[in-house]
Amino acid sequence: MVTMYARCLVPPETSFFLFGMRGTGKTTWARKHFSDARWIDLLREDVYQSYLADARLFRRELEGSKPASWVVIDEIQRLPWLLNEVHGLIEERGLKFLLLGSSARKLRRAGVNLLGGRALRRTMSPLLPSELGEDFDLGEVLRHGSLPLVWSAPSRREQLEAYVQLYIKEEIQAEAVVRNLPGFARFLPVAALFHGQVLNADGLARDAGVARTTVQGYLEVLEDTLLAFRLRAFEGRLRVKERRHPKLYWLDSGVVRAAKKQFHPPSPEERGSLLEGLVAQLFVARQALDPSFFDDIFYWAAGPGSVEVDFLLRRGGEYVAIEVKARERLDQDSFAGLIAIGSLPGIGRRILVHLGDRPFRHEAGIEVMTFPGFLRDFIGAPGACAPPAAVDSNPGIG
Repeated sequence: MVTMYARCLVPPETSFFLFGMRGTGKTTWARKHFSDARWIDLLREDVYQSYLADARLFRRELEGSKPASWVVIDEIQRLPWLLNEVHGLIEERGLKFLLLGSSARKLRRAGVNLLGGRALRRTMSPLLPSELGEDFDLGEVLRHGSLPLVWSAPSRREQLEAYVQLYIKEEIQAEAVVRNLPGFARFLPVAALFHGQVLNADGLARDAGVARTTVQGYLEVLEDTLLAFRLRAFEGRLRVKERRHPKLYWLDSGVVRAAKKQFHPPSPEERGSLLEGLVAQLFVARQALDPSFFDDIFYWAAGPGSVEVDFLLRRGGEYVAIEVKARERLDQDSFAGLIAIGSLPGIGRRILVHLGDRPFRHEAGIEVMTFPGFLRDFIGAPGACAPPAAVDSNPGIG
């Protein structure tokens, strides 16, 4: 029996895009919340071909719809030009659209303007701890990720193996995203090795056997298809030549491990980057559900080869520094980065998240949180997952 988990995303009342990597459950969520909507599935080849053959068919089919009624278009990136018709139907007939897609790349490249602000943008992430509830298991999430497609599969390993091939076949090959498909296939496992690491484009290009400029394009593909994102370094007033490279984070630990063909339980060394990546994923998902959660996010380094802090969140003029340690026992070196960042103007809180079972305050004023405590007291449960009682909408920041 497949468990259907309630998602934290609250549907807007006006037209909106809903993007998310394949397997996040966008279609399932949309069918639940928009069961009475007119549904257009561009993944169906007959529907797709009918609009290719007759560009006027789409408008004719919807001209009889009542004003303010909903229309759902699944896989909108397959026919970007439909957005011109969507724009007109919003303006002329007052229709409301939910536009589902796994990438905005093809839409942008086709020159469409994503409806010029007439539609909101929402993102669906892999399942959050607050959505999994009592089923959340940190070890299992670090090993297999939390994509609904994978989480509900009889064999999570087999589903993950198939996922990477499906991504290359349907997202990359079918949509002609890249010209050199073998090069991209070589690039994926190498990029997976950089999960939670500072990017070295030259090294990545060398190991993948492609040009450096090609690597930059491939990284954009990972971001546009919502598999990964790049985290900038906090640079303050550094000169251009002193600027640091960004870090790369994949948005699901199961997918990044599958790209490396790693399915065994993570080693202690691997758990560090996976836990750090999970926290990065939670920040991205939380901010997508509540844009006021933070204004910007960085990593911080005192200098080349020196101490770092994993995350630096800014809200207004205040910063919160967060270090993640995938260990139960902490030594003094564990606090080096958070101690060093203490002199940064605007630092409000410094937090170390660890896998131990005891929260405490370090003598330098650093808050030490257990991972469950961090989920509860800092990440919180936004949107439809929030408890009915009055809570701080920005736990741990303001």
